[in-house]
Amino acid sequence: MRFILFFLLSLLAGCEQQQAIIPAEGDAAKPVHGDTFIEASIGEPNNLLPVLSSDSASSDINRLVYNGLIRYDKNLQLEGELAESWEISEDNLTFTFHLRRNVTWHDGAPFTSDDVLFTYELYINPEVPTSYAEDFLQVAKAEAVDPYTFRVTYEKPYAPALESWGTSIHPKHLLENQDITKSPLSRRPVGTGPYKFFKWDAGEKLELLANPDYFEGQPNIHRVVYRVIPDSSTQFLELQSGGLDFMGLTPIQYQTQTDTPAFTRNFNKYRYLSFSYTYLGFNLTKPLFQDKRVRQAISHAINKQELIDGVLLGLGQAATGPYKPDTWVYNANVKRYPYNPELSRSLLAEAGWTDSDGDGVLDKDGQKLAFTIVTNQGNDLRSKTAEIIQRRLKEVGIVIEIRVVEWATFLKEFIFTGSFDATILGWSGGPEPDQFNIWHSSKTAPRELNFVKFSNPEIDELLEKGRRTFAQAERKQIYDRFQEILAEEQPYTFLYVAEALPAVAKRFRGIEPSPAGITYNFIKWWVPKSEQKYTR
Repeated sequence: MRFILFFLLSLLAGCEQQQAIIPAEGDAAKPVHGDTFIEASIGEPNNLLPVLSSDSASSDINRLVYNGLIRYDKNLQLEGELAESWEISEDNLTFTFHLRRNVTWHDGAPFTSDDVLFTYELYINPEVPTSYAEDFLQVAKAEAVDPYTFRVTYEKPYAPALESWGTSIHPKHLLENQDITKSPLSRRPVGTGPYKFFKWDAGEKLELLANPDYFEGQPNIHRVVYRVIPDSSTQFLELQSGGLDFMGLTPIQYQTQTDTPAFTRNFNKYRYLSFSYTYLGFNLTKPLFQDKRVRQAISHAINKQELIDGVLLGLGQAATGPYKPDTWVYNANVKRYPYNPELSRSLLAEAGWTDSDGDGVLDKDGQKLAFTIVTNQGNDLRSKTAEIIQRRLKEVGIVIEIRVVEWATFLKEFIFTGSFDATILGWSGGPEPDQFNIWHSSKTAPRELNFVKFSNPEIDELLEKGRRTFAQAERKQIYDRFQEILAEEQPYTFLYVAEALPAVAKRFRGIEPSPAGITYNFIKWWVPKSEQKYTR
């Protein structure tokens, strides 16, 4: 599960399309090339080299610029992308990938197995500040057997091995012997993907153009534009006025602001339970949060249903751990934290927090029970969640301050450095249940994903075992116990799994909702000539 905060995959389960797509009279059913697709991001991309990027804005762009060896198909089954096929040895230790021929980088250079080997070496290089080395550190040997055959051998069986090769492949001929952190490709990427980088107007927008030489065929949509619009209300105004073609709606926008003839005429809405969850994470290096009774008390003081009703308008479910409820790995029997302010006060008293001076705020050894929740600008749901939590915690004697910070600053100065008390954020992922990068105690260094600094020996052991086990029934037992420990320890208060609520301009055809989402086949979306808005 990658730290992209928090839309790495537009994964969809039980999609409900709200309006039908009806072609304009006289339009041919055959897809045509042309037009522009415009969407917005709450912040600028951090880095357009996938090995260095760890934010959603960068990942949204990189998924169109680069390819991996494999990917998920529309039914969430792994299929080849840059690899045409592969074989796995009987002992599950050796993977041999047969690569596509006649694939070129955007600058015309040929793609070969040397690029794959270089990408592997990039991720395991200790001088490269990546959050995603772990998958590749499991490899005992990697070799470019010939220009179109790549083979990796693992020292031990590694269940996420095949999925890990969905990682974007980097161009060796442009990055070899370079300081990766100073590469111009971080601003002007060169990939093998369906779209080529065109230009980046800092603070305003980034543009991609369809790759006419793409190995799966030139995408139908000629241009993709990402506009930087930090505020969701402004994004919605732009959507309504035609300045955007796509937006993830907020619940209030979905429920009350889009049921108009004009919106229905111009947009299709979709609704599905996302592969993501929102949480309140505690910095476990802070003395306040090192007593699990305090963490448990905070969880009991939060009314999750109130958040679902008040923030999500009912469009979501309570989270109890890191997996969404309709997946095979989800454990429905973990310890729950129903709203119970009396129990919250009792747990805090056990931990030594009492109101010694009668001012309504708990204290201990002369210190008030107070901390700051930091979250990112541009996500109204998180801000509203923080405000409701602030009110509820006040009722049990905890004083909360809320700080909302611009996206890039939020990552650089707070999350990456661990300079926070608590944070409201989210994780997004996919079908593979491995959580090593987020929860293992070895992943607490700067820019790594266990930024709350959680450490538990049994969790470490379970995560190690889970990634070495292939049988789903056995993995289920491992991850059930993993969820039980997280539920007991509460390093996060797991808040809710929200429904994703995307809206897409109605002129776009070819959208086929499936278990893999609505964007898995984006290169096949198209607009009839009579409805195209843009000529370049």
